[in-house]
Amino acid sequence: MKNRCTLIQASSRSNGDTGIFSNKLRQHFDVNFVDLNALQIGQYDYEEKNRDDDFIPTISNIINISDTIILLTPIYWYTMSGLLKTFLDRFTDLLKNEISTGRKLRGMNLGYMSVSNDENLSYDFEMPVRMSAEYLGMKYLGHEHFSVNGGWVSELSIEKLKKYMDKLTI
Repeated sequence: MKNRCTLIQASSRSNGDTGIFSNKLRQHFDVNFVDLNALQIGQYDYEEKNRDDDFIPTISNIINISDTIILLTPIYWYTMSGLLKTFLDRFTDLLKNEISTGRKLRGMNLGYMSVSNDENLSYDFEMPVRMSAEYLGMKYLGHEHFSVNGGWVSELSIEKLKKYMDKLTI
């Protein structure tokens, strides 16, 4: 029986602020970890030129071992990283070519976390992920934003992390 959470880090710097936060999370919680920066995942294309990259093996493994997926991204130009956008775009492969794998997303949990140097966000950052979860039949666990500044995770962020992770024990 699956009952595992997979954290997907989507930063172009594996050891940047998002990586620092990811390490803090993994010190306190037992999660499977995927660093998109370490993989070769091409953009979605209609001609399926990327069929042999790392996307299908990676997402298939995640789906097979996890009940919950948490997406973790830095904020780049007021939105998710390009790595995360590309990863989400490739879910189209699960709807078009890997349908049996894609159907396994239905009923899974999807969480969303972001990192920047600010404590809070003042705009609807989560809409693309929230709507994607709804479309895919996933249970959306919400978005939480965390602050990392000068290599330090703020105390407020640590408290928010504990509360957010408590939601995952469903």
